[in-house]
Amino acid sequence: MLRPEQMSKVSVAGSRSVMEPVIETVHGMNLVHLSDYDGSWEGFDNGDPIEGSEQASEKLVTVRALESILDIENDDAGPSRIVTREEIDDELPGIREDVNALDDRRDEIRDELRTVDERIGSIEPFVDLGIELDLLGGYDSLEVRIGQGNVDEIEAALDDEESVDAYETFTGDDVVAVFAHPADGAEHVIDDALVGVEFSTYEVPESDRAPEEFLAELREQKRELQAQRDQIQTEIDELREEVGGFLLAAEEKLSIDVQRSEAPLQFATSKRAFIAEGWIPTDRYDEFESELRDAVGDSLEIEELVVAEYDDHGHATHAEEVDHDDEESATAQPDEEEAPPKAATDGGHSTGSAAAAGGGVAMMNDAPPVVQDNPDITEPFEMLVNTVSRPSYSELDPTVLVFLTFPFAFGFMIGDIGYGILYGVMGYALLRYDSMAMQAMGAIAIWSGVFTVLFGYLYDDVFGVHMSDVGINLPLAGIISKGLDEAYVAYVDLWLVVAVLFGIAMLSAGWIIGFVNDLNHGVKEAALENLSWVVALNGFFAWVFSMHLADAKPDFLVGENAALVDPGLPILPAITGLPEIVGLAGLGLFVVGLVGIGLGEGLLGLVEVFANLFGHTLSFLRIPAVLLAKGGMAFAVNVLVFGQYIDDGTEMFGLPTEDLSTMETGFVGLLHIDAVPFLLVLPIAILVFAVGHFFVLLLGITSAGIQMVRLEYVEFFQKFYEGGGERYEPFGYDRNHTTQD
Repeated sequence: MLRPEQMSKVSVAGSRSVMEPVIETVHGMNLVHLSDYDGSWEGFDNGDPIEGSEQASEKLVTVRALESILDIENDDAGPSRIVTREEIDDELPGIREDVNALDDRRDEIRDELRTVDERIGSIEPFVDLGIELDLLGGYDSLEVRIGQGNVDEIEAALDDEESVDAYETFTGDDVVAVFAHPADGAEHVIDDALVGVEFSTYEVPESDRAPEEFLAELREQKRELQAQRDQIQTEIDELREEVGGFLLAAEEKLSIDVQRSEAPLQFATSKRAFIAEGWIPTDRYDEFESELRDAVGDSLEIEELVVAEYDDHGHATHAEEVDHDDEESATAQPDEEEAPPKAATDGGHSTGSAAAAGGGVAMMNDAPPVVQDNPDITEPFEMLVNTVSRPSYSELDPTVLVFLTFPFAFGFMIGDIGYGILYGVMGYALLRYDSMAMQAMGAIAIWSGVFTVLFGYLYDDVFGVHMSDVGINLPLAGIISKGLDEAYVAYVDLWLVVAVLFGIAMLSAGWIIGFVNDLNHGVKEAALENLSWVVALNGFFAWVFSMHLADAKPDFLVGENAALVDPGLPILPAITGLPEIVGLAGLGLFVVGLVGIGLGEGLLGLVEVFANLFGHTLSFLRIPAVLLAKGGMAFAVNVLVFGQYIDDGTEMFGLPTEDLSTMETGFVGLLHIDAVPFLLVLPIAILVFAVGHFFVLLLGITSAGIQMVRLEYVEFFQKFYEGGGERYEPFGYDRNHTTQD
């Protein structure tokens, strides 16, 4: 559960004549994570793609381009089908011709529409102007400019221009036409006059028709083009419905062909032999060997080279003698075809390092991929772990611990039945997405919602209102409090202590996991680097919570007024503090831990004592801080809506179930404003209640969620987690649109 699934390095060797059926069989199993050959064996090179690879790749590019043009999605697939290479060769050219023709026509229409829109935009100002287009140019003695600008500024500039004998302006809604007669010998007088004026010039369309008539023609042309575009789109939609399933199946078929044909690039090959290596789950080796034997017979040497242990670096190590009969290596290998022996083939020998194997030598010394092996209910939380990095093969996977701590702490911080139900609904909505990440987020939200409802029940809170205040009294409801009520303020001290204890537990668990991960360094080194911190941490806080020097410690830690002793907390036993002797022993353990830290990590470790023991532990105080902040925000929303009233010194909301006439008014809520009719203020109060609690709901995600993620990643993971594991990506394809050939 805390370890990844155990992996074995397997090797398949044989003559090149059987390479293609081997590839096809292994691909169909979708089991082997292939290792890339690094060229370290003399006489062996990386293989070449199988004949037809380039053509399959070109067809695959074509199919994907056609799918993009037709906007084909998985929903267009229809039932699974068998698609052959011959069918693709026969059908694809015709489909490509039809699709390209429609796409070209659509592009032409789009270009024409764009041109017409530009012409419409250029003619509209002249319609507003109301002057025939042929009157706006072609003069020998007049200069004409049409554009947009301030008429007063334009006329003032023309008045000041000495080279202008006379001028006239005409205006439309957003356009100005300037006609000017230059003085003798003057040119470009309008341009010179308007140098300092903001004036945008319009080009006059070439037409002798009235602007209104020209605009009407353009708009009619646009409607015709839009109709043609819609007709083409209809034809494209019909074609998509007709060929969508085939193209998706063809894409899948070609993807499989390309994968298979390019597989030799990862193999070690000589002129007449090949060797392929990869990783499979250890418990599936017999299945792997059996299927290959059934498909190819005894003309292969199949070997389980290594059963990977969980060492310090995640590299494959010999865990046990893998005893497989080698008779097959001596059978069905004619002299003219070289049979690859366990250590070398075709006379080749290793020029680099290789991992030791049970009777053979692994050509590729690569780390095994990681298959996280967690219970089904915890798998969504793998996303939180993998966001940092996938666990390495050699270290414990913390997914289960994240599952046990994250939703628990989240629910504790929010603790409200209403919010918890909404978090669950939001999570259920995310489950409907196809994305695995979104589905994982949805499952995490549901689990967080479950614990939020659970703690909300214990707090007796529904959107910040106690169920008991509206006459609903349930067993165990309200057995604990957030500490917002004056009568239960002692809970604030309790939650501070609980947060510290929770932090001690998580930090200790982190270092213990680190100890297990580091055992391959040696027990002594692992203990000094990890358990020393556990001893120092627990020893110090054993002293903190002991009666030794009790008078010098805060009252809520030890003594008769300690948080774990307050008579207002009936669910807890009375604990005034640990015995003084335990505290002294704790100080001794603290010193022992410091010595171990110094021996294990040197001066740098001692420098980090304050941050790791105190800073990281006290960082967990953010949990009660969020609890009080979110509870206070919900309280504020309810005060705005219901008001706050005092009955015999007890503060409560002005709920409809209360007789407010006998209470002292602390704050008049929206529902109790006498000066405004109730039917008028009711929808406002409902809106404030809904919007207010919606924002509290969202802030709960960004505060409780982010704070707990930070505690997991920083305070917890830093104690043991390295990550860097390689994802298990078996050579194969999950078919969705095709059946086996």
